[in-house]
Amino acid sequence: MLRTLHIRDFVIVEQTEIHFGSGFTVFTGETGAGKSILVDALALALGERGDASVLREGAARADITAIFDTPAHLSAWLAERELEPAEELSLRRVIDAQGRSRAYINGMPATVTQLRELGETLVDIHGQHAHQSLMRPDAQRDLLDAHGGHAELRQVVAQAWKHWRGLARQLESAEQDAEALATERERLQWQLDDLDRLGLAEGEWDTLQAEHSRLSHAQSLLDGAGQIIEALDGEQDSALSRLNAATHRLQQMQRHDSGLNAIADELESARIAMSEAISDLNNYLSRVELDPDRLNAAEARLSAVFDTARKFKIEPENLAALHASLREQLARLQAAGDVEALRAQVQAAQAQYDSAAGLLSQARQRIARDLSKHVSRAMQTLSMSGGRFEAALTAGPASAQGNETVEFLVAGHAGTTARPLAKVASGGELSRISLALSVIASRAARVPTLIFDEVDSGVGGAVAEVVGNLLRELGERHQVLCVTHLPQVAACGNHQFRVSKSEKAGVTRSRIAELGADERIEEVARMLGGITITPTTLDHAREMLQNTHSA
Repeated sequence: MLRTLHIRDFVIVEQTEIHFGSGFTVFTGETGAGKSILVDALALALGERGDASVLREGAARADITAIFDTPAHLSAWLAERELEPAEELSLRRVIDAQGRSRAYINGMPATVTQLRELGETLVDIHGQHAHQSLMRPDAQRDLLDAHGGHAELRQVVAQAWKHWRGLARQLESAEQDAEALATERERLQWQLDDLDRLGLAEGEWDTLQAEHSRLSHAQSLLDGAGQIIEALDGEQDSALSRLNAATHRLQQMQRHDSGLNAIADELESARIAMSEAISDLNNYLSRVELDPDRLNAAEARLSAVFDTARKFKIEPENLAALHASLREQLARLQAAGDVEALRAQVQAAQAQYDSAAGLLSQARQRIARDLSKHVSRAMQTLSMSGGRFEAALTAGPASAQGNETVEFLVAGHAGTTARPLAKVASGGELSRISLALSVIASRAARVPTLIFDEVDSGVGGAVAEVVGNLLRELGERHQVLCVTHLPQVAACGNHQFRVSKSEKAGVTRSRIAELGADERIEEVARMLGGITITPTTLDHAREMLQNTHSA
């Protein structure tokens, strides 16, 4: 539920803060006072488009904050987006003189899209031109689905349609490009066969190079290792014998100077390390062998790798990666070019769409009967006695919205044939039918707050009282806000605000104030009688309010 709306420097509002209650709240005021400004301001906080034109003259920025009770289901939504959940949900929108927009949720920076996502779950606004949109078939379909709560079904149908048509386009492309795909597959297969024959494993190139280097220099390696062993441990004047002699002499010196202990340890470590190196070299000599056959095999393998790399114009070390890449490309191309497999997928996707669209059609048929019954009943109380409303469904081509078109038909009087709404309804009738549709569709709305912005235009007299009672009844299940010019509707409100404007030093300002009991009598009297309010008008206004609130 909307708790508070704070407006600063918006259009002609300098600053105001409005606190809302539950039930049915009406906003009244003279023509041109700016009654719809608060609706526009709230819409801005809920993510509607806005630019610098909404700023009050001379202001640096417009600042709108709407505070709601936080519905339980939105806590998870906020947490997922790292927006701190709280008992109250604050939506703020700031637009500066350059038209730049900033959005905040619970004081944390957010996007306008996120404001809009939240707004769609919190508030439903019925504008004063709603009856005009009812001329459009898509608007009629949307209203029927909103009344039936078909959002999830429609989403499933839309997703199934997208999947089906996407596969159908792939199939069409595959059928058209079959010859080109076959040529490309042959080219890739030829390249892949070459690489398969080579069979170069990942990392084999490095291993092969190392092995060839060792085999091709085997004699040099053997000679070198032998020379090193001779120098370190030969029979005549070897390094090891000299090191042993030095170690022995230092051990004798240690008996006279313990300060040589560390040096003796280092020399002993060097002697041990040299002995181990000599042992390792001897082991190395036993492993290295002259193997001409193995060398020839390594050279042949290297030659094959080099030849293949030249053919593909890449470095030898990249052949293994190319092999894997070509294998993936061919697999994708074969899948894309498998016309029969694609055709089977298209058929399965179409069946999935038909199933989802069928469920939506059944739901629409049920809710169309329900909506037709309730709107027809409401027409009897809106000076359209004997009138009949029908939400007609006609089978049509498959689309993302389902398998049928929706058309609202109306018979304005008993005994007449129902015809399309746009062709038979007068302006006043259209306004009344639109209002009945809005109220009835809103009864099942999941959003907590409903706003009606002068939707009662074209209505008057006894019908206006019926409209007021309909909205008051709706306010028992939702928070309902209504901008109205009708005293009969205003009298039905649980709460009433008056919007007025004044001019000072050439600057126009708007003011919004909640009315007490006596002030409501005066305001309803003004709406009844105009500028001059007589005692009779006041009595009439008092009686209207008493009758409404004692009912």
